[in-house]
Amino acid sequence: MATHYDILHTTTYRYREPVSFGQHRVMFRPRDSHDLRVLATDLQVSPQAHVRMIQDPHSNSVALVQPQGQAAELTIACSFTIEHVPSPEDELQLDPAAEFLPFAYSMQERLDLEHYLRPHHDDPDGTLIRWAHQFLHSDQPNSTRETLTRMNAHINQSLTYQARDEEGTQTPLETLAVGGGSCRDYALLMMEAARRLGIATRFVSGYLYDAMLDTGVQEPGESIVGAGATHAWLQAYLPGAGWVAFDPTNNLMGSGRLIRVGVARDPAFAPPIAGSWFGEADAYEGMDVVVKVTRRRK
Repeated sequence: MATHYDILHTTTYRYREPVSFGQHRVMFRPRDSHDLRVLATDLQVSPQAHVRMIQDPHSNSVALVQPQGQAAELTIACSFTIEHVPSPEDELQLDPAAEFLPFAYSMQERLDLEHYLRPHHDDPDGTLIRWAHQFLHSDQPNSTRETLTRMNAHINQSLTYQARDEEGTQTPLETLAVGGGSCRDYALLMMEAARRLGIATRFVSGYLYDAMLDTGVQEPGESIVGAGATHAWLQAYLPGAGWVAFDPTNNLMGSGRLIRVGVARDPAFAPPIAGSWFGEADAYEGMDVVVKVTRRRK
């Protein structure tokens, strides 16, 4: 059944005096697909800006925003109305050859998935490999889906979530060493661990629906973190099912509450906003991000 959402994403940068701005790359627009359709969109920038839309190498929609003149505040506000029809989790059937680990992608799949299969972060002492192998059974076949589900749940239950507005992502080894991190850190840890088990993964940025923030009423048995700002998770490419979402921050599987915006082989290539400003070195005072995801009622 289709669900309609209204999304408002506002980012404000504050400076103690007027500064000038370079070009900003803005990745806010949800990613159209068979399960997600953008019905309406609007982008407002203050001060006035020249805006140009492009698609990056991953077919993400990117707005190139060039603010005009100087200002002590830069605000970029995007609003969207979307239709979301997530696939039921039990309909995500894997090809028989991919039901158990290890499995092999076809030659054609490997050509397309090369950058998603190759680890992007070093593991000189094998710490991450050993961590990943704890989810494998030594005395019975390892279900691909169940192995990923165990890893997803373990990250959620064993690490401490820490919201962080600063740019950048911890390496997987840093996340394991400190015992926690943000949604970006969780996603990257699981991505790199799964790649070492031979599973192609990619980073996803987007929005997370939380009924508590929308209606003020928490659904039974639910505890959601990471909403109210941009969220991050990962997708694993499983033959027969395609790209399947895993959110280790909330121990979610499937796209029921997750609204995709951008995908990339590494978090460094999918920041919601990236740009520059010119002025005194100490002019920057901070930023505020507000994301509201509201479900439309009939």
